[in-house]
Amino acid sequence: MLAIKFKRVGKKHQASFRIIVIEKRLKINSRFTADLGWFNPRQDSFKISEEEANHWLKVGAQPTDSVYNLFIRAGILKGPKKAVHKKPKTREVATEKPKTQVEIPVDKK
Repeated sequence: MLAIKFKRVGKKHQASFRIIVIEKRLKINSRFTADLGWFNPRQDSFKISEEEANHWLKVGAQPTDSVYNLFIRAGILKGPKKAVHKKPKTREVATEKPKTQVEIPVDKK
């Protein structure tokens, strides 16, 4: 199954992304099928080949949530954006105190 994903390029702390079509199970840095454009979040600019994007969507490539939202901004897809944010970490808090303390016997020699 094909997926449309971001591939990170650029220097440290200066991320920019290529928009690529790749087999879903492959590592992101392996060989990809097609290059659809680029996205620079620092300048909030992007360029996408609409013809190629529409072709790969018709073939059955599934965009990730972030790429889906970028396609909506570009006008390639219509509809509401998907929520893309990290889930907050949850901590489990102990509600009960231990009932008894366990004493460890010490051997005296």
